Amino acid sequence: MSRFDRYVLSQYLLFFGFFALVLVAVFWVNRAVVLFDRLIADGQSALVFLEFSALALPNLIRLVIPVAVFISAVWVTNRLNSESELTVLKATGTSPWQMARPAITFGLVAALMMSVLTHFLLPASLARLDIRESEVARNVTARLLTEGNFLHPATGVAFFIRQIDDDGTLNDVFLSDMRDPLRPTVYTATKSFLVQNGGATHLVMVDGMAQTMDTGTRRLSTTSFEDFSHDISALANTGDPSPVAIEALPTPALLKYITTAAPDRAGTLAEELHLRFARATVCLAVALIGFSSLMLGGFSRLGVWRQSLLAFVLLIFIEALRSPLSELVLEDPSLWPLMYLPTLAGLLIGLGFLQMAARPLVRRRSAAQETRA
Repeated sequence: MSRFDRYVLSQYLLFFGFFALVLVAVFWVNRAVVLFDRLIADGQSALVFLEFSALALPNLIRLVIPVAVFISAVWVTNRLNSESELTVLKATGTSPWQMARPAITFGLVAALMMSVLTHFLLPASLARLDIRESEVARNVTARLLTEGNFLHPATGVAFFIRQIDDDGTLNDVFLSDMRDPLRPTVYTATKSFLVQNGGATHLVMVDGMAQTMDTGTRRLSTTSFEDFSHDISALANTGDPSPVAIEALPTPALLKYITTAAPDRAGTLAEELHLRFARATVCLAVALIGFSSLMLGGFSRLGVWRQSLLAFVLLIFIEALRSPLSELVLEDPSLWPLMYLPTLAGLLIGLGFLQMAARPLVRRRSAAQETRA
C-alpha cells in the first residue's frame, strides 16, 4: 500500500469514527428516554438503567455502521476532490481503479468490524440483556411493593399494602387469589415480609387470617394464624418459557442449533444466519458506491451534489431490497442466496461507476453523438 493510500485510508477511518459516534449518540438518546421512563417507573435504580443502555449499544452500532461508512466515503472523496488531490492523481495518469484501493480497503475493514459485531458481540449483549430482563421481571419487590394501590400482578390476583416501613416491613396486607375459581382465597395480615429462598419468593404474613370459599357447597372457611408463608413466585412470571432466542446465539452456536432445530424454524434460522454475513458484506458495497459515484462528474461550479444525491438514492435502494428478500427466505430457506443480492447489486453498481469514470472520453463522445442526432 502506497503512502497516499495509507493517508486516504486514515481519513476514511477518522471520519468513520466521528460520524459513527454522532449517529450512535443520536439514536442512544432517543432510546434512552423511553428506557429510562420504563425502568424508573418499575422501581429500578439508575445503575440498572445504565446497564441496560450499555447492553443496547451493540445493536445501535450495528444499525449505524453502514450509514457511517457511506457518509465517510462520500465526505472524504468530496474533500479530496475539492482540494484537487484527486485532480493531481488523474493528471499523473492514476486510474480510478487505483484510486479506489483505499475505499475498497476501508470497506473491508468496516466489513471485518461488522462481522465481529454481528457474529459475537451483538449475540452476547442480547443474551445478557435477555437474562437481565428476566431478572427484572422476576423481581417481585419492584412489582409488588407499592403502597396505597391495588395491584394485579397476575390474572385473578389482587394485592394491596397500606404502608411500607423503611426496614421493608409491609403493614396491613391484603392478598386475593382467585386463580382457582372453585376455591378462591383471601389473605389478610397485620404485618408481612418478603423473603427470598433460593429461586422462590415467599410472602411471610404475621397475625392474619385466610378465608377460603368453597363455591360448590357455598361454605366459607376462615383460619387465623400467627405466621404463615405463601409462595408468590408465580406472580412474577406467569408466561410460558419462550423458545431459544436465535439472535442471542453466537454464530458457532447457531450453526450447531440449526442441525437440531425443528423444521418449522428452518426459514427463520436461515434468514438470521445469512443476514449476519450479508450485513458485513454490504459495508464494502456502500463504501464502493460512495467513492465511485463521486468519480463520475468532472469539475463543476455547482459541486458534486448530483453525484451525492445519486449515491444516497442508491443506498436507500440497497437497504430497501433487504426486507422483501428476507420475507422470501423466511418462506423458503432454499432461497438463502437472495440475502446477498443487495451486496451484489451494490458491488456491480460501484464497479460500473468506476468503469465509466475510467473511460470519460467514451461517455463524452456518446453524449456528443446523441446531441447531434
